[in-house]
Parts: sequence; C-alpha cells; structure tokens
Amino acid sequence: MRERLLAPNFWHLATVGPDGVPQVSPMWADIEDEYVMVNSSIGRVKIDNLRLNPNVSLSHHDPGNPYDRAEIRGRVVRFVEGEAAERAMDRLARKYIGEERYPWLLPGERRVMLLIEPVRVRRVVGVEPFRAGVLPQ
Repeated sequence: MRERLLAPNFWHLATVGPDGVPQVSPMWADIEDEYVMVNSSIGRVKIDNLRLNPNVSLSHHDPGNPYDRAEIRGRVVRFVEGEAAERAMDRLARKYIGEERYPWLLPGERRVMLLIEPVRVRRVVGVEPFRAGVLPQ
C-alpha cells in the first residue's frame, strides 16, 4: 500500500454529507509520517463534510489491472492550514505534475492538509469474496 501511496496514483476520497449522501472526489495523495495525506481548499464540500464526520474511504485501482484495487478506511485526525498546507500542496504538485509550486492556486484560496489515520487497509485482486458467514440469497 505504501508503494501505491508514494507513486503518483489518483485516489478517490469518499465522505458523507450531513444529509447522509456520499460525496466522492479524485485526489492526489501521499504519506506524512504515519498518516495518509491529501490536500484541498477551505470551502470545498469534502472539507465541510469532514468537519462534521471525519470518517473517510480512499480507493485506488491499478491502471494496468482495474481488478487490482485497494481501499483505505480511516478518519481525519488533523486539519492543517496555513503555510504547512501550502508546502504540502507544492510537494504534491512536484510529485504529480513536476511543478515546483502548485500552479492552480486561485486568488484568496486557502489550502488545508488532511491527515488521515488508517483504520482498515485492504487490497483485493479479482472478484471480492463474500464475508465469512454471508452467502447470497
């Protein structure tokens, strides 16, 4: 899983809104200490959702084999704003697009780095088996 996070793979971040409806965003991701790190902007729906409910699911599939997929379930344990968030976004820009600085910063935009503590990590290749004790009807 570390290799997938360290490579410039796109991940899908799922959050849940206050109405219980899921919201999914493609994200750049990396590792920060023992956490999964993603970065967004203040005011985005996912940030508002996560301030109310910090539980997330991140998923990724191997571009060469879409049946090789990974999921990380966890919770956001820190919202980091300011210069540290901007530096983290620049680091992601170097990793994903080869730019020293994140080039698409909008006027007045404030970045936020999300640190996600993994709770469950799994990889499935092929057809996912049924959970123990659960058979189709």
